[in-house]
Amino acid sequence: MRAAILALGLTLLPMAAAADGGDGFYTLKGHGGPIMGIAVAPDGRVASASFDNSVGLWTDGAPVWLDGHEAAVVAVRFADGRLYSAGDDFTIRRWPEGEIIGQHRGKVAGLSIAGGTVASASWDGTIGIWPPDGPAQTLRGHDQGVNAVAFAPDGTALYSASTDGTLRIWDLSTGHDRVLVRHGFGINKIILNVQAGWIAYGAVDGVTRIIDAQTGQELRDFTLDRRPVLALALSPDRQTLAVGDGDGYIMVIDTGSWRITHDTRATLRGPVWALAFSPDGQSILAGGIDDAVYSWPLSELDEHGQMAEGERSFLKDPALMENGERQFARKCSICHTLTAGSARRAGPSLHGLFGRRAGSVADYTYSETLTGSDIIWTEKSVGDLFDLGPDHYIPGRKMPMQRITDPQDRADLVAYLRRATGEEKTE
Repeated sequence: MRAAILALGLTLLPMAAAADGGDGFYTLKGHGGPIMGIAVAPDGRVASASFDNSVGLWTDGAPVWLDGHEAAVVAVRFADGRLYSAGDDFTIRRWPEGEIIGQHRGKVAGLSIAGGTVASASWDGTIGIWPPDGPAQTLRGHDQGVNAVAFAPDGTALYSASTDGTLRIWDLSTGHDRVLVRHGFGINKIILNVQAGWIAYGAVDGVTRIIDAQTGQELRDFTLDRRPVLALALSPDRQTLAVGDGDGYIMVIDTGSWRITHDTRATLRGPVWALAFSPDGQSILAGGIDDAVYSWPLSELDEHGQMAEGERSFLKDPALMENGERQFARKCSICHTLTAGSARRAGPSLHGLFGRRAGSVADYTYSETLTGSDIIWTEKSVGDLFDLGPDHYIPGRKMPMQRITDPQDRADLVAYLRRATGEEKTE
């Protein structure tokens, strides 16, 4: 696989096959879950991080799948000809081998790389510094989970942002930090432009601000009536800043004139989780709750077809669903299919669920907890799973923690699953 990956160039698949057919519009399809992160290498290669636990490395519209993470992958970065990824399994990996180069005690939400040294932001409240040679370093100072990190270009300083509402700068020679911003709400993303002396941040309450990179003084405010800010991207020439939010919009800012040039609804339903620019800065790539990466020329961003134009169960209007189907769409549909085949989803197919032993779907890789399990899926066990929550019903499994507390909602979900998978009632 190593030779195949290193040889990859990139020719994106024209979106004509899946969207409006306009020249310059592209799509990359194949993931089995939402797109959580996108990176574009200087030579045009694209990497995508997905909720389906995989990284896609794309050429000629087809991916090489980089599998190894045991939970959702949320961050990808190219650096020095290598690809790095991190996610909800607490690990940072380097490809093409996929070896673990660092590990936290919580989800890893962000990465930055300078001179071969990797910095990682974790929900365990720490920042990991993982040099190519020598011992790792752990930076502690944030009171809550860390969402984002960004190295200064010379690698001597690091910026970090946290759900504790602070944005900090760290002196890596001493490990000491200084608070630049006390925002009051969690800060999700940061982008550093040290050449111009500013840093952009996006927060849970929808704030998008530009501050002085040394003093923290507010320089510009581009906050709109949308929340939260979930993605930031800066073009290679640092002249264009893109912002993605929970309402599905992409806002584009000219950093020379400091004006908004585009503000476009990019999704039919759901957030924009990932943004990146093409190497020439003329196109923007985006990902969200749909299972594809989309690319549009900036010049035509306002006229593009929206993401997720095809039918997706999790994007269907809830008012058009019966309650059981609505519970499935909310709790299950992003991870699981109802038809045979797990289709690179974060969870196994539910086809033939009732009467099946847990951990027995052939085309899905389970956690050790479920491999060889003695649980049989029945109406009672499925109901108990959502009554107690996966953490309590099957400790150590991959399934995200979630509960359905209303007994009628649980009963409606079970009834829907029985019908949707063609199963007879199982006591």
